[in-house]
Amino acid sequence: MTARVMRSTAQRIEVLQAEAKELENEILAVVRQPAPGLLDLLGVGPITAAQILVSWSYQGRFRWEAAFASFAGVSPIPASSGLTNRHRLNRSGDRQLNRAMHTITLIRMRLDPSTKTYVARKIAEGKTARDAQRCLKRVICRQIFKILERADGSQLVEAEELPQAA
Repeated sequence: MTARVMRSTAQRIEVLQAEAKELENEILAVVRQPAPGLLDLLGVGPITAAQILVSWSYQGRFRWEAAFASFAGVSPIPASSGLTNRHRLNRSGDRQLNRAMHTITLIRMRLDPSTKTYVARKIAEGKTARDAQRCLKRVICRQIFKILERADGSQLVEAEELPQAA
């Protein structure tokens, strides 16, 4: 009985994985049309790009990238007190879009050497690892905004380099 149940479960998993792959390919085709440059960013896959486009809605919805960052929940919120001058993570905004930004951030922190350098520099400046990640999310949000705000989606926008140490 147990072997039969295991075999049935394994077959169901294979069917579901094949279906998920088909749906991901369909999403990829849909995402490529409005924003081809979005998929060229490191850490942005079809699912993440689809979430970004769903949250973005249409060109012109956000007048400037700070509004998009606030909507995504990646804008800094002052949390200063006395002599302490700091910012905290924004817990408002579109949570699904924030999760997509978080996923991109984690992938870049793991794979991209320039991102690793950027985070190390922020930590050397005295920021916590969480603050450095917040700053990185803001940079990524700026890159995505530039790609999405392009008047004609056919042209590829070069990804902005991470700020270098002065």
